Amino acid sequence: MSNSEGLLSGKVAIISGAAGGVGIETSRVLAQAGARVMLADLATSKLDSVVEQLRGEGLDVAGQTVDIANEASVKALIQATLDKFGRLDILDNNAASQGQREDGVIGDMSVELWDHIMGVNARGAMLMCKHAIPALIAAGGGSIINISSGTSLAGDFYATAYACSKGAVNTLTKYVATQYAAQGIRCNALTLGLIGTPILKQAMPAPMLDIFTRHHMAGRIGEPADVANMVAFLVSDRSAWITGQVYSVDGGFYAHTPTTVQVTNLMAQG
Repeated sequence: MSNSEGLLSGKVAIISGAAGGVGIETSRVLAQAGARVMLADLATSKLDSVVEQLRGEGLDVAGQTVDIANEASVKALIQATLDKFGRLDILDNNAASQGQREDGVIGDMSVELWDHIMGVNARGAMLMCKHAIPALIAAGGGSIINISSGTSLAGDFYATAYACSKGAVNTLTKYVATQYAAQGIRCNALTLGLIGTPILKQAMPAPMLDIFTRHHMAGRIGEPADVANMVAFLVSDRSAWITGQVYSVDGGFYAHTPTTVQVTNLMAQG
């Protein structure tokens, strides 16, 4: 983000899912802007190596394992952050459960899979907000970002439970923003398009990646920095008048009518 140096000086942030592609870059961008950052992720992740990597870049970061679906684990994360940094100003709810091949049409939906995804994505976001809010209030207010997904905006044949869980996150965002505005807390959500994390670039077949690329009006899929820069803006004082919003950060994927790409290609053929 241009002109971001010092933008978050004195602020303390928690970023969940911090060992993944978007989480790593968001942690980096916020720390480069002056924030002290607590990176949080599952114990089975590469969290320790990411923390050491960012420290090697001269950034003020720490790490704490967390299972966001577990209330005791979330409480421990908040306390560890307060013990380490003394305050909390920013919460980035980036962690999520996704990508299960079994997450398809409703008629084939496993109740266990549905409950797992809802438990991590919807309950997890709620628990993180619930236990961060008192610390944010104690610091004089703060900003919460809930990372959602464009899958919550339209129907499809895959990622049904995931999309529904992100729809719940969109609604949670507006309720948190409404209920805690008087205490100085802002809450916004980002519905992401396809983000080119290292894992996605390795796993997605080229023909499918081409389809998604052609439907992003920006002419490319997203990069982790695209998300991180938007988070940095929304948690800074530059966005003090913005709360309760759900922003599409998707390169125009949901901005066009469904036929636009095919019609444009047809017209180009003469």
